[in-house]
Amino acid sequence: MSALAEAPFELSDRPLESELLAKYFRAFGDPTRVRILEALTEGERSVGELVELLGEPQPKVSNHLGCLRWCGFVSSRREYRTVYYRVADRRVTKLVELGRALLRDNAEHAAACRQIDGRC
Repeated sequence: MSALAEAPFELSDRPLESELLAKYFRAFGDPTRVRILEALTEGERSVGELVELLGEPQPKVSNHLGCLRWCGFVSSRREYRTVYYRVADRRVTKLVELGRALLRDNAEHAAACRQIDGRC
């Protein structure tokens, strides 16, 4: 079975690059995933550490980690029964930092935007 056949998402038969890029950036569309990425920019952490740090249930954290791993944002390693996660590519850290910098200049507009929230 191919990797795309096992993918946790759907794509059109011939997706445009813009469709793929929009789907890729949706990883930043969930606050829990962003908090996970922020935590991992500080270094490798176990699932248990992330659960404690985020105050979220383990299944929720694991689900988001699976999404982030599938898209290449994080990688994992197993040490006995413990799984540790880290940022897979330093460019992910740069994206988070760039997002923070852009937000500093546009926080009021981002907070007030109703279209992105889907309330418009």
